[in-house]
Amino acid sequence: MVSINFPNPRFHEFTEWVSFGDFFYNARDIIGFGGEMTVENLRSAYRTGIFPWGIENLPLPWFCPELRAVLEFSELHVPKSLRKELKKTDFTFTIDKDFRAVIENCSKIERTHEKGTWITSEFIESYCTFHDSGDAHSVEVWNASGEMVGGLYGVDAGGVFCGESMFHLASNASKMALLHLIEHLKSRGATWLDVQVMTPHFEVLGAKEIHRTIFLDKLEATQKLNLKLF
Repeated sequence: MVSINFPNPRFHEFTEWVSFGDFFYNARDIIGFGGEMTVENLRSAYRTGIFPWGIENLPLPWFCPELRAVLEFSELHVPKSLRKELKKTDFTFTIDKDFRAVIENCSKIERTHEKGTWITSEFIESYCTFHDSGDAHSVEVWNASGEMVGGLYGVDAGGVFCGESMFHLASNASKMALLHLIEHLKSRGATWLDVQVMTPHFEVLGAKEIHRTIFLDKLEATQKLNLKLF
């Protein structure tokens, strides 16, 4: 297993385009390609603001976007309709009860803004090992019959939660999973989470984009608080 020596995103000169074979790919948010998703490499990446995101036909890309989406808990906007649903729901919520089932469900969900899935079998196995190491975590949503109907997973980057993916098989289940996570994180002293890339769903909830440098400053400052999120 070879450890990756990630460049410092603060000083790295990001390339606009990169060529593989006969094609050019937009690489302005990518800090490197290739390497294995070992626990050590994943931990090093997340704690320096970097995350892997597979792209078909390319060696594994490692991202540190110029514009980073974050959700400040003080700016969270929960629509009234969702608040009403949350009050009357019979869902129950757990944390880290079935990480594998959550990531496997996330890999099966078709998303309108994505072609295929980046959560391959390699990602699933790597992140399950990462979960076993205590770095990756999940929230599960269960209906009254005990069936998993939603959830999300992400990574504890040294006191900052980095959201990876979410799914729902019942209306609002993934949104409620997120709200449950936020309440848990707030109880541990957290004030924000890393969304990575903006989506319409998170924009409605109050997420915003900040520049890479501001994100890295924020990440480093929060890590110094030594928060124990889980």
